[in-house]
Amino acid sequence: MEPFIVSARKYRPQTFKDVVGQQAITNTLQNAIDQNHLAQALLFCGPRGVGKTTCARILAKQINSDGTEQKDEDFAFNIFELDAASNNSVDDIRNLIDQVRIPPQVGKYKVYIIDEVHMLSQSAFNAFLKTLEEPPKHAIFILATTEKHKIIPTILSRCQIFDFKRITVKDAAEYLKYIAENQGINAEEDALHIIAQKADGAMRDALSIFDRVVSFSGAELTRKAVTENLNVLDYDTYFEATDLILEHNIPNLLLLFNKTLALGFDGHHFISGLASHFRDLMVCQHPDTITLLEVGEAAQQLYRDQSKKTSTSFLLSGLDIANDCDLKYKTSKNQRLLVELTLMKLASIDFDGEKKNPESVALHNKTIDFIAPSAFYKQLPKPPQKNLVAETTNQTPTPIEKKSAEISKPVSTTTIEPSLDKAKSEETPLTAEKPKKITEELAQNKIKINLPHKRVSGLSISSLNAKKQHELNKIEVVIDEDNLPKNSFTEEELRKHWAEFVESIDQKGQKILASNLNTDIPKLKEDFNIHIELPNGTMKKEIEREQFELMEYLRAKLNNHFIQLIISVNEATAKKFAFTPEEKYEKLREKNPVIDLLRTEFDLDL
Repeated sequence: MEPFIVSARKYRPQTFKDVVGQQAITNTLQNAIDQNHLAQALLFCGPRGVGKTTCARILAKQINSDGTEQKDEDFAFNIFELDAASNNSVDDIRNLIDQVRIPPQVGKYKVYIIDEVHMLSQSAFNAFLKTLEEPPKHAIFILATTEKHKIIPTILSRCQIFDFKRITVKDAAEYLKYIAENQGINAEEDALHIIAQKADGAMRDALSIFDRVVSFSGAELTRKAVTENLNVLDYDTYFEATDLILEHNIPNLLLLFNKTLALGFDGHHFISGLASHFRDLMVCQHPDTITLLEVGEAAQQLYRDQSKKTSTSFLLSGLDIANDCDLKYKTSKNQRLLVELTLMKLASIDFDGEKKNPESVALHNKTIDFIAPSAFYKQLPKPPQKNLVAETTNQTPTPIEKKSAEISKPVSTTTIEPSLDKAKSEETPLTAEKPKKITEELAQNKIKINLPHKRVSGLSISSLNAKKQHELNKIEVVIDEDNLPKNSFTEEELRKHWAEFVESIDQKGQKILASNLNTDIPKLKEDFNIHIELPNGTMKKEIEREQFELMEYLRAKLNNHFIQLIISVNEATAKKFAFTPEEKYEKLREKNPVIDLLRTEFDLDL
């Protein structure tokens, strides 16, 4: 019985063409050999199992080949391999330097391969510097390391550096397929991709896993056997979990997670795999990014089918929630509850990426008709007593009614019955948007306003009686613009009465309104318009809300019913306060520029 040779040794590449996934480096080395342009100190760096030592051996063999050697000649006398992990002292390097001086007996070059060179001590590096910079013509040094950052810069500057990259899943899977065919093993494509993913870019690890799985399953290498032997979660689990999330099926989703835990997997592995699954679904949604999906053809079709059921916003929300759980997992005291809570959050996401809200679902495709009453009702200016005509059924006429009856001008009236009661209508804020236009309409149509005393309901006998009594007690108000006062006044008189009103409300306790009205001095413009300028919109809204009392006061004092208040906002007028020493100094210098002379004279600092 022949001894078993592991695949990593049995299938070690013998030429540069056999090296997997390092085409750029192998082409460079081959051209350097062909053109006699090879450096005497090379540094191969990169992750484990990507072919650093293999390329070093192939290079050592090829530079000594002249065509006359035997087929199995390996030039063992000319190749010296040194493990720097165990030979890292100054004495070991000195022994190596002594050997370098001796020329080769067979072949042209002596090649020194120093593996894990970053393990050399500081003194060993220093002892090696001179020989590495100026070696004999027959000597070539090849240094290999997985941690280039640990090598001192003086060594790096003396070497030609080659950075080996990780082997892609596709390249590793293709090489594993080639080995399986040579060994007569029927391997599923998905199984080889799982092995390549588990190897994480290292071809040597992939070959070791391959040997282990073949020992378990024999000549038939299936995806199920690979997942069972490697103890990895199959993507079928994540497909099922995603379907349950899309169906918002929380109970079965929690049962699936419990089943996963029973198989020996921890919650962190499950949630990180679910996040990777969401990522794979996202790259399937665009044809240009499908190449980023490192799975077999059959699995790619499954990912395409499920990606059609999901939206980008859903996947982004799912990735964010799963990644948040991944970050919190190690610090959580109840890790299982954390993962279960994450799964419940994922199952509560709608297809549009928003969390489900029972209220939003209930109001879906429905609208609520709600418009503020202030949008429809404007407080009308209060007319003087001499222009009011009150007609009350079954009541004694008042003196106002008698005086209004003497008016000989005919009046056409239009009845309007507002739905708000009298008390509420008196509390309605004045908008002052187009009061002059409203006054003109009142003058033209002689609008008759029936103000109810109270709101009544028509759902009972008592309310019907109250409604009948309400009809009998309607009050008619007629506004005649021709008899409204319109006396002229000066800006001084306006400011005087303005200040009196501010003082009166300040005494009543309305400090904020008084402060807002004192912000600017009122200015009188054409058509009896009063203009004030405020620094922000909030102060403007406060004054507009309370301006009815102000306007009634000014109209009565100035005997002019056509006064209007116009408020503008100019944020540049806001008072700037000095906080820093520099700002305080600028304020003082504006008031008294001589302060600069004082500061210069006494050499003062701020």
